[in-house]
Amino acid sequence: MKAARAPRVRLDVDERRAQLVELGLREFGDKTYDDVSIDHIAGAAGISKGLLYHYFPNKKAFYVACIREAADRLLRQVNEVPMGEPIPTMSARIDAYLDYVRARGPAYPHLMRSGTGIDREVGAIIDETRSALLAMLTEGLATVLPGTAQTPMLAVALRAWIGLAEAGSIAWVEECVASPETAPPIEAVRNMLATAFLALIQSG
Repeated sequence: MKAARAPRVRLDVDERRAQLVELGLREFGDKTYDDVSIDHIAGAAGISKGLLYHYFPNKKAFYVACIREAADRLLRQVNEVPMGEPIPTMSARIDAYLDYVRARGPAYPHLMRSGTGIDREVGAIIDETRSALLAMLTEGLATVLPGTAQTPMLAVALRAWIGLAEAGSIAWVEECVASPETAPPIEAVRNMLATAFLALIQSG
């Protein structure tokens, strides 16, 4: 059934793009890339499909913009944790990361999995986000922990940890949705990730 079109409201360019990206984040968070309907998103925004393509040249470009916004929101939330003592700051920033994941429920794993293999630009955004996140988590650690100088082995260790964090956070949020009464608390997940993080960077 065709979605009812929302009333048309005149917005400036930035406001319209922000509105469309917000709608896109909801749609791509609920459906696979192929199942997302541009017609439905345009209707919800109260515009034509042609006007949506005025802001984004094609569906893939629209998806990339949504992924970029999701990544920027994640990094902003983690970066809002002020720098203090390095190890407590690292733990608090892991908490901020997990809070971001949990607040989005099933949308986070859906977005991560839907993006796999779609576009090289999506992969580049995810890689940039991982690097920025790791920089925030390792900030100041070299001053208090031995073995945290940048070496090839440390780079391998950090990549191993970010893979663990992504897989673990996705499994955790899925457990929170499926069995909220028995899902591990955020503190347990954070402690697991922080312990693994410290062990890996000291071994690197």
